[in-house]
Amino acid sequence: MAKKQNKKENSPILNLDGEEYQIDDMNDDHKLMVSHVSDLNRKIENLQFQIAQMSFGRQAFIDALKTGLNKDGNKD
Repeated sequence: MAKKQNKKENSPILNLDGEEYQIDDMNDDHKLMVSHVSDLNRKIENLQFQIAQMSFGRQAFIDALKTGLNKDGNKD
C-alpha cells in the first residue's frame, strides 16, 4: 500500500483552471492532449524567444542605418 501511495505522490499533476488532475489516471486521449498542450507551450516559448532576437536584430540595423545616414549628412 505504501508503494502505491508513494507512486501517486510522485505522479505528475495537471493544474487546469485551479483543478488538479493526476495525469497517470487520465485515459490515453487525455494524456495525448496534455502532451500536445505541453509541446505547443514549448513551441510558443521558442517562437517568443526568436521574436525577441529578431526584434533586437532589426533595431540594431535601424540604429546602424540612422548612424550611417547621419555620418554621411543625408538628413532630410
